[in-house]
Amino acid sequence: MNIKFSEDIVPLSVLKVNPGKIVNQVQETHRPAVLTSRGRGVAVVQSLQDFEADVERQAFMKAVVHGMVDLEEGRELSLAEVKKRLKIK
Repeated sequence: MNIKFSEDIVPLSVLKVNPGKIVNQVQETHRPAVLTSRGRGVAVVQSLQDFEADVERQAFMKAVVHGMVDLEEGRELSLAEVKKRLKIK
């Protein structure tokens, strides 16, 4: 995701005047908008769909890393053992 500074940096005053425009923009572009106050970033507006996808992606990556650590530290189970624990035939 590449930020387009001309479109994605939004002063709070612009958000106050036309919040619907910013909401539509983030939904259509799938890029977050950085809200600024006095020239400094203060918040980010992102579509709910993109936020949920980011949360899922982060959780997946965290699980992958944990799995890799488990393997490196010798904590692994055979498929047969997993099936037995989950009572899967």
